[in-house]
Amino acid sequence: MAEGDAAPQGEEAEDSKKRTSTTNGEPPRTPTGNGNSRPVHEESPLLSASGDEEDDDLIVENGGLEDDHDDYHDTKSLWYMILLTISIGGLQLAWAVELSNGTPYLLSLGLSKSLMALVWIAGPLSGALVQPYVGILSDNCRSSWGKRTPFMVAGSAATIISLLALAWAREIVGGFLGIFGADRASQGVKTSIIVFAVLWVYILDFSINTVQAGIRAFILDCAPSHQQEAANSMASRIIGLGNIVGYLAGFLDLPKYIWFFGNTQFKILCVIACIALGSTVAISITTIKERDPRLEAAGPKTKGGILAFFTTVFRSIRRLPPQTRKVCEVQFFAWIGFFPQLFYSSSYVADIYVQPALEANPHMSPDEIDRLYEKATRVGTFALLVYAIVSLTTNVLLPFFIAPSYDAPLYDSTSSFHSNKSYTTRFSRLLDALVIPGLTLRRAWLCSHLIFATCMFSTLIVRSIAAATALIGIVGISWALTLWAPFAIISAEVSKRDAVRRARQSQARFARQSDGGEAALDIQEDQAGVILGIHNMSIAAPQILATVGSSILFKFLQKPRGTPGDRSIAVVLAAGGISTLVAAYLTSRIKDEVELPAEAIPTEEPTREERRSLSRERGLVRSGSYTGLEY
Repeated sequence: MAEGDAAPQGEEAEDSKKRTSTTNGEPPRTPTGNGNSRPVHEESPLLSASGDEEDDDLIVENGGLEDDHDDYHDTKSLWYMILLTISIGGLQLAWAVELSNGTPYLLSLGLSKSLMALVWIAGPLSGALVQPYVGILSDNCRSSWGKRTPFMVAGSAATIISLLALAWAREIVGGFLGIFGADRASQGVKTSIIVFAVLWVYILDFSINTVQAGIRAFILDCAPSHQQEAANSMASRIIGLGNIVGYLAGFLDLPKYIWFFGNTQFKILCVIACIALGSTVAISITTIKERDPRLEAAGPKTKGGILAFFTTVFRSIRRLPPQTRKVCEVQFFAWIGFFPQLFYSSSYVADIYVQPALEANPHMSPDEIDRLYEKATRVGTFALLVYAIVSLTTNVLLPFFIAPSYDAPLYDSTSSFHSNKSYTTRFSRLLDALVIPGLTLRRAWLCSHLIFATCMFSTLIVRSIAAATALIGIVGISWALTLWAPFAIISAEVSKRDAVRRARQSQARFARQSDGGEAALDIQEDQAGVILGIHNMSIAAPQILATVGSSILFKFLQKPRGTPGDRSIAVVLAAGGISTLVAAYLTSRIKDEVELPAEAIPTEEPTREERRSLSRERGLVRSGSYTGLEY
């Protein structure tokens, strides 16, 4: 990690103990090393063991209470952004394995398409419940590891176990029942294998959503508010790399090269995903340091239980920030279309591949059909590889042409007010020239919905492998914006609101005003975990509708495996394109820039200490461009 990216350590430890006291009814305050003081709260790890309220001593070690606000809002380097977001690439590799090979694997176990569609309800169901719950838990976490790290570690471990159990389902169930003399070829054993695999699909999706909730909040917490677009753009690039690795691995004949990981394609892919997830999460949490949550003022205590969870979620939904609420509305309709595309794209291409062979030879043996579909799955995976390459290319190149919503502070910690960059370089001027006037991130997102809908409608008429692969590849543009735009818009708003809250607390500290009750309320409302969890609910809920709708369509339109003339997947994809048009309309109603509350805008030039605390969050202006390279 680049020098200066870690949390501030402050000056050397003071040898003498500083006594805390109350003045004019204020809470005890501790020195910060810069001449100011910070309120002491009940969960501070630096409070002494003494129970005397008047004579408690506070030991300040290594500037432990030095205000870490400035460093966390300083502009971060490219290397910092890579380390911050690399864990989401490992997670995406696990997703890629499930998306590209999960459906063919379940079909090979004997599931019908209609039942398989109901199995995939595990993803949206876990997203709707797990992510908000994990968000609330992590918001209230006071671990020395940080708020998000414990959930990233636990979720990763569970995901790894789930992938391995799913991949070796036949061996585990067949070996266990074989102890009691059961024949592995019997229908009872086959049914048991299906039930076991479906169970681990659910556990896998719950585990992945736990990791995802932690990683998304981790990125938001550790990236400065004026670099939220940059952080989420980098995250989408890392996701693109994870997709490419996953789909490329799925396209290759892995048992031929790395047979020691397993004797089937799916087993080897699961092992690769486990290694990638474990290593990338380890890199992120060991190189990027979260704020110590024990130094933050504790929010109000909440009751546990299911009823309390839903009460908290519904209350948080009612008070969502305005931009976030609009993004959630867009996501609801967009993901009715995206969910079938994610799970059935490879099967759509594979069905086109097998149709000529089935028509030429309608009486193929089961073994011949299995071999045909195995090759067809690799052809479908190649289309997803093209899709991933287009998505990554879009994520790399598009930021150069996007006019940034904001990325430069109105003033910084070392100078008075300014409105533009103090210097430019030939390279920066070149990058500025690439920006397309008026092409904001929100407008690019709107265009991506229209592109997606057009491609989905086209699946009804496309009947060649090349054209189908091209269609899926073009959808990669829409996928790139889906991974970037909504998270960037929400993260920018949440981060700025969080910065305003910190600014108010700082102002109250400077003015020696006690405002503990309102501060606790702000902390509860503006926590990243629960807001991102609610956003994921807006993604997950429509997936449940899409799953049920897909199951109904498959029930009436599908034909038995190996029967020519099956067009059911194309119909399901086209139906999803209709809802995406509604998402495009709703996107047009979103504002291009996050507005700050009026009270957050400075009315006069602040003092030096106020500038240090407030420079990154109050009043941001549009600077030259967001290059995606210069952070």
